[in-house]
Formats: sequence, C-alpha cells, structure tokens
Amino acid sequence: MARRADTPLRTSVEDLDAVKSAPSTPQTEAAAFRLAYSDEEFMTSEDTRGVRFQLEYLKTEFRLREYGIRSTVVLFGGARIPEPGKPAWAARNETQKKNLEAASRYYEEARRFAQYASLTSKALDHRDFVVVTGGGPGVMEAGNRGADDVDAPSIGLNIVLPHEQTPNAYITPDLCFNFHYFATRKIHFLLRARVVAIFPGGFGTMDEFFETLTLIQTGRMERVPLLLFGKEFWAKVINFEALAEAGTIAPDDPYLFTVVDSAEEGWDVVRAHYNLPELT
Repeated sequence: MARRADTPLRTSVEDLDAVKSAPSTPQTEAAAFRLAYSDEEFMTSEDTRGVRFQLEYLKTEFRLREYGIRSTVVLFGGARIPEPGKPAWAARNETQKKNLEAASRYYEEARRFAQYASLTSKALDHRDFVVVTGGGPGVMEAGNRGADDVDAPSIGLNIVLPHEQTPNAYITPDLCFNFHYFATRKIHFLLRARVVAIFPGGFGTMDEFFETLTLIQTGRMERVPLLLFGKEFWAKVINFEALAEAGTIAPDDPYLFTVVDSAEEGWDVVRAHYNLPELT
C-alpha cells in the first residue's frame, strides 16, 4: 500500500499496539472496549456490510493504482480444464474425462494468448494490457502462467468458496487478491478491462460472459474486444441464432463478440481494434 503521509497525530497502528498492551481487566476484555476497526465481531456484522463492500473495493483499487495499472486483459474460463498431459481431476465419469482432456488444448491457447497480452504490456511498462484472471486453476492458471512465462506481472482476483480455491502459483504475489463478495470482484474484473477473453467453462464462465455482453449491449460499458474461444464448444452450448430468431435479442447482437479458435486469431482481433504493433 502507499506510504502513510507524515502526521503529528497518533496513527491507528500506534493506538492498536497500545490497546494490545493494556492491562487485562473486565473492562478491557469487553467487546465494547475494542477499537472499532479491529473488532472482528463488529466488522463482520450484518450492520457493517456496506463498509465491507467499500473496503473490498478500495483495497484492490489502491493496490492497482500503486502499481500504475491502467488497463487489463481479462481471461475467463473453466477451472476444471487440465493442463495438457495432466489428469482431468474434476471428471466425474469417463465421458467428462474424455471431454476435459480434449479441452486441455484451451489451456495452451489461454497461456499463449496471455503471453501475447503480456509482451504488449511489457512494451508499455506493464501499465496497460495487464493479464487478470479469477486466480484459480484451469484456464485461470494458464492465463497467469502465460504472463509469468514472459516475466510480466499478472493479477488474480480470488474468491472464498467452500470447495475452492487456492491461488495458482503464477499470480504476482503483490497482485493476488481475495474477495468475500462476488459483486466487488466483478467490478474489478471489468473496471479496467480493454479485452475480455472467454474460454470454455461452466456456470461461472457463462455468468461473466453474459454479464459483460449485457453491459456492452445496453451501453453501460464501452465496446471492447469480447472473444469467445472455441467455435465448436460455443456453437454446441448456446444457440445465438435461436435467440435472434425468437426476437429476444437484436439480429446484430451476436456481432458484439467474436468467436475464435486460437490465441493468434484472438490477438489479431485485439491488435486490429487498438491498432497495436505486431509482436516480434
């Protein structure tokens, strides 16, 4: 975090240390005596939910500003997709095992796409086109790993879940965040996004894709390259033409995103949109 400005007043840290060294009495041990900002029971109460929303937003915002990060390339995709050659740890049956192992090619595409983004970011002093993922395994790991491959920083926006997730080992430690609220996490995914790349995934991936698409469709978000990786996958799981035929979306709404199959194809779309130089 940014260094504290010099002040003649006692700081909150100094007072916190002073309270910890106070003699133990019935009064000092009472919950009422705790400093509000160090009172876990108070800070996690229902009444302070709004404060927690604000703190989750601010902590991440301050750190990203400190690092001078102005724009990001967001990668969403399945946590269950394994690295090529690794077992499909999430498969519950043989069909899933076969399909997840076949989908491992998207791990490599995500990794390579993140390399392209990070090489571009490196040329811009790591202030723009910085890779950000949800911080977990699968496609998320591949994204952070691609940045790490070219010695570039990357961001991980983790969330506390009952069964997941430990941050993957490729996130820049100083940019590895943890959230309680999905809402504040979602804000930080898109607040600086200049590219959103969606790889095959499940409910979480669909949620992030449709939320981004809705924001662009309704004009609540600037139109940025929104890439769907995997033509065969997306044609099978979502029938966009049926939505258009039904009249529930505009006929040209499917043109708000681009379906691609490879990292090279996807980065070409980004390069053309922002008039970026070719990578050498």
